[in-house]
Order: sequence, then C-alpha cells, then structure tokens
Amino acid sequence: MASPRLMWSTITSPAGELIAVRSTSGIIRLGFVEDGADRLVQDAEEQTGLPAARDDRALMELRGEIDAYFSGSMSTFATASDLSGINGFARRVLDAARAIPFGAVATYGELATRAGSPRAQRAAGSAMRRNPVLLLVPCHRVVPADGSIGGYSGREDRKAFLLDHEAVVVGNADDDGRPGDPLPRLHRMATPDR
Repeated sequence: MASPRLMWSTITSPAGELIAVRSTSGIIRLGFVEDGADRLVQDAEEQTGLPAARDDRALMELRGEIDAYFSGSMSTFATASDLSGINGFARRVLDAARAIPFGAVATYGELATRAGSPRAQRAAGSAMRRNPVLLLVPCHRVVPADGSIGGYSGREDRKAFLLDHEAVVVGNADDDGRPGDPLPRLHRMATPDR
C-alpha cells in the first residue's frame, strides 16, 4: 500500500493558470500559478506533513469542473475542499463565503455577520485574503460596502473578470436588470435576521 501523499497539478483556465493540491480529504490549495505555485505546494506540505507529487490524473474531476464553470454549464463546485488547517472565526468566514451563490455578492460586513461577529469585517477580509482554495470558496464574490470591487490576490482585473463571468456588476445597484440593459443588476446575498 502506498504511503499517503499530496497530489498536485496545473489547470488552464480563462482567468489564468491554476495550481491545485489535493489531500485525501479534498482540495487543500487552489490558486494562480503566477501567485507562487511552489509556495502553494510547500504550504500544503508543511500543513499536512506529507510530501507532494505531480499527479494530473488525480485532479481530473476538478479540472472538468473548472472547465464547466468557465463554459457556463456549472455554477457550483462538487469537489470537496480540505479546510482542516483553518479553525475558529476564519473557518466560519470561509464557510459563509462558500454559501454565496453564483451570480451574487456579499460585503465583508455581511460575511462577518454570517460568521457570528457582525463588527469583524476587517477580520473577515483578512480571512478572505488567506483563502487557500480560490473558486471553491468564492472570495471573489465578497466586496467592500462602498460598492467598489475590492482586492483579489492583488489582482482587481482578475476579480472583475470572475464577477463579469458570473454576470455581477458591482457598484451598479440602481440598474433594474431589464433585458437589453447593458449591465445586469447587482445581486446581493440576503443577510439573515437575528
């Protein structure tokens, strides 16, 4: 029987070349190659204490889902995420972000509220910046309350591309979204009553 190990592969997408690292529990890292492929693999190895090896076949399911997401035939990822190294408030924030549906956005304050700490929007932003599995936990769907697009791995153009792909226009809340309008309506995730 082979000893446990992590498996990694690169995945081509319209948003840029991705690198994915899979543990036995799910995807433990998913990020953009240009943001540091070696660092993502090394972080996963350090977190788990397991060595990583390239294995393109082990990530075929995720590759297929990413292709389907960008072709518009799928809006929810079924591939499991391994968030075992994240606890407490940061984990609750990631879980809340995972609940933001395709084509919707939430503010950092709304995310903090859903994670149980309504006044912790900065901490929610910090958890989003450290999101280890981009796309699977859709941190691109989280925006500042001022209506701007905000950051995304240091690349606002990439976040804009992903939001545009999902037909979300940030800062256009007055648009009524009628057919034929040049921009779709801003879809906001409802905040639960407490």
